[in-house]
Amino acid sequence: MRFKKHLEIEKGLKQIDIAPLIDVVFQLLIFFMLTSSFIFQPGIKLNLPKTVTSEIIKDKNIVISVTAENLIYLNNRPITTRELANELKTAAKENKPLLINADRKSSLGRVVEIWDLCRTQGISQVNIATNQEAPSR
Repeated sequence: MRFKKHLEIEKGLKQIDIAPLIDVVFQLLIFFMLTSSFIFQPGIKLNLPKTVTSEIIKDKNIVISVTAENLIYLNNRPITTRELANELKTAAKENKPLLINADRKSSLGRVVEIWDLCRTQGISQVNIATNQEAPSR
């Protein structure tokens, strides 16, 4: 007696259920959206003037910020003019460049006073921060 081998191979694609994968990706997306909205960048509110001919500065600078209320900040901490003069003396010895972030509504006299203070302390490279504006056509 001869027996026939009865082999039947299933031909077809096995499909992967992607519904759980979509659920996990969606939950990760919601998680990152919710956690990123609670990260606030502390800083000083400045509205910088716009220019067309500004250059990008890549050096590590000492940053002096002047708010619209003419308050002075040195590297994001409030400072008086007298304290600023002492800090600028040490910065002049290290030969670091200086960047002045002045709000467009701040007093020009205050900015010039800080600039003059920097020059009298011996800082030779003083820059003023601006926002680049697209050139008009």
